[in-house]
Amino acid sequence: MTVLDTRALNRATLARQLLLERAGLPVHDAVAHLGGLQAQEPQEPFTGLWSRLRAFDPAALSELLTGRRVVRTHLMRRTVHLLAAEDVLAWRTRFDAMLRQRVLGTYRRELAGVDLGELAAAGRAVLADGEPRSMGDLARAVAGRWPGAGPRPLGEMLVAALIPVAQLPPRGLWRVKAGVRNLPLTAWLGRDVDPLAPDDVAGQALVRRYLAAYGPAATADLRAWSGLAGLPAAVKAVREELVVFRDERGRELLDLPDAPRPDPDTPAPVRFLPAFDNAILGYDDRSRIIDDAHRGLSVAGERVVLVDGRVAATWQVADGTVVVKPLGRLPKADRAAVTVEGGELASFLSDGESDRVRVEAG
Repeated sequence: MTVLDTRALNRATLARQLLLERAGLPVHDAVAHLGGLQAQEPQEPFTGLWSRLRAFDPAALSELLTGRRVVRTHLMRRTVHLLAAEDVLAWRTRFDAMLRQRVLGTYRRELAGVDLGELAAAGRAVLADGEPRSMGDLARAVAGRWPGAGPRPLGEMLVAALIPVAQLPPRGLWRVKAGVRNLPLTAWLGRDVDPLAPDDVAGQALVRRYLAAYGPAATADLRAWSGLAGLPAAVKAVREELVVFRDERGRELLDLPDAPRPDPDTPAPVRFLPAFDNAILGYDDRSRIIDDAHRGLSVAGERVVLVDGRVAATWQVADGTVVVKPLGRLPKADRAAVTVEGGELASFLSDGESDRVRVEAG
């Protein structure tokens, strides 16, 4: 069985994540290819797409949100993602049990006496008037029936688990600050979410789509990305379609046979990633892209810089300047490449008003 070393996995990841070469895809197609973008910080997906697409226009993503072709909602790992509308509708039911369990994992004591079916019905009745509501407003509207639970646990269970909802624009639009207003997906998109099929078509689609955007990968990586329990039945159902490798730790890696696996010596350009980018968080074993010593950076919401395909620095914006903090010594050529790409990012973020970048000492 072929063993893929860390560098081979890195180049495959970069290629699947559109980070080895910027793609000419339409924005909608890029969001769909990536299986969504993590988006609890509303402006971060714009940087993620800028780093992946040629001539990315942030207005295109805003138009997809207002045009209801891309949706902000809780899904993978119970975190807010931007997803293609058709994917939300096809996949949401497959995540129902996981979403409930994750909310209960946080609020089990507060929700101990709450019948979740009754809570869901009460929440749907409130939202039936078609009026978008914040989580707090929705929770307060039903809290009288469960006074011991508290509004926050009730609200989290309703909007993150029991009722598939969309976070409506202007939340998530380019350069707009807005609170969260929720509306059921069925009302926003004009179609019910798909029910679970007996042969778990949704689970099989998730396996294929994950491998297309993240493979080669182990089932533990699939579990880390989705928050689901590894999808063993779905993996078994599609296994004959897949090719199998091993990594240097001996883990079995699955992949689509025709997906790109570039030569490990393929040059990798500098790329700036936003907070919580799934290129890092989408794996259980993240060593293909980040050293174990720095594994916590993305979990903590740090924005990172890839140099030769690996996390080598963090970055932030201060007074219109992109400030880069290397995690170690950067060779002169790499510092120069980081400076060039950082200047391009500064120009993007400021609509061309600033290309200032400062790379601090490593």
